[in-house]
Amino acid sequence: MRILPGSLVLLVAAAASAAPERLAVSSDAFVSNAAIPVQYTCDGAAKAPMLTWSAMPAGTKSVAILVDDPDAERGPLTHMLVTNLPADKTSIDLSAALPSDASLGRNDTGALGYLAPCPQNGEHHYHFRVYALDGRIRKAPANHTVTRESFLRGISGHVLSEGDLVGTYAPR
Repeated sequence: MRILPGSLVLLVAAAASAAPERLAVSSDAFVSNAAIPVQYTCDGAAKAPMLTWSAMPAGTKSVAILVDDPDAERGPLTHMLVTNLPADKTSIDLSAALPSDASLGRNDTGALGYLAPCPQNGEHHYHFRVYALDGRIRKAPANHTVTRESFLRGISGHVLSEGDLVGTYAPR
């Protein structure tokens, strides 16, 4: 086990290769760089979409998902963080229960689960990022919260492959 410096995220693994391959990430709810349907936002049912991605490269030990909005007024806003999905998984309904070994992190409101897009003004871009990791992420101690920044620091050097699906949304 190795503690990664400057991070609340612990990852057990060997170092990853220098240039990760790209994963193809898609959703049956919207296509890349298009509007997210209202039912997946705060103006609708706030349901999290289904995500699908291409097969993981050899050596993948776990899959992680980060959903964020880099257009938020105070910097990137985390909408969802999921870690330790099984390496053989190639899709997930983000509104459904997670596999038993997977972990759900807190979004930037402090709640567990999906924070639906709800920009105050203008069109925002929502990134649904999928990472193939060469190890598993250990949960942070109960008195700490894994943030987007600590998660990204923690997986640095351990990403075998990654992909990104971008959806847009503007307030109604």
